[in-house]
Amino acid sequence: MRAALFQSRTGIDPVANALNLREAITAAAGEGADMLFTPEMSGLLDRDRKRAGMRIVREEDDMVLAEVRESAAKAGIWVQLGSLALRSEEDPDRMVNRGFLIDDTGALRARYDKMHLFDVDLATGESWRESAAYVAGRRAVVADTPWGKLGLSICYDLRFPALYAALTNAGAQIIAIPAAFTVPTGIAHWHVLLRARAIEAGVFVIAAAQCGRHEDGRETYGRSMVIDPWGDVLLELGSEPGVGIADIEIERIAQVRERVPALLHRRPIPDPDVVP
Repeated sequence: MRAALFQSRTGIDPVANALNLREAITAAAGEGADMLFTPEMSGLLDRDRKRAGMRIVREEDDMVLAEVRESAAKAGIWVQLGSLALRSEEDPDRMVNRGFLIDDTGALRARYDKMHLFDVDLATGESWRESAAYVAGRRAVVADTPWGKLGLSICYDLRFPALYAALTNAGAQIIAIPAAFTVPTGIAHWHVLLRARAIEAGVFVIAAAQCGRHEDGRETYGRSMVIDPWGDVLLELGSEPGVGIADIEIERIAQVRERVPALLHRRPIPDPDVVP
């Protein structure tokens, strides 16, 4: 499998973002890629929720999704669209952070809503409340592709290994982790967490990321990565937008799992005894 990663600096205009995605799909196809992976929030990145709310629509009305599906079909390439902010079907006052798997005919093969939402109050006075604006997903998703089973996740999910255990127990061989990591957390945790997710289950991890200073003022870490089942880094981009390519040898999974058969040794963990 030849994987392409689009490292983007998504802005506040969905039309401009859709155009960038179209160009990335065309570029990836031109490099012979089988699938393009894009970051979290590929259609709109805007922390001004009032302004963003005027541009966020239901899935069936989203022009970025429509453009990506059309471009994938035209280029004959699969796309793992990292995520889009969309209006929730169950709660129109809130949104979902939804990733998609799109095949080379433009058909939607899978959807995944981000399960873990980031709520925190920082000593700096910053406060983030994703749960105030977003509805959390309820189900993990593994999808078939011509190259193997693909497990879907999004950004903050990276910190919850139980999700990845569920994905690999369901047969995932490749894990997508699209993200928009901040610079401080990226410096501290991005590499080690991505390598841990690959190593613990013997899978490929593909993490397309947002990068640089965005129109809304935030700054993201970049360093999109592809990591093999042994934890070796096959591709790492820098801090600027662009498309990177990595060739993935699926048979590497069996080789690594033969050396470290951790999946075979997993056991259900009961609630621990708490000894006073």
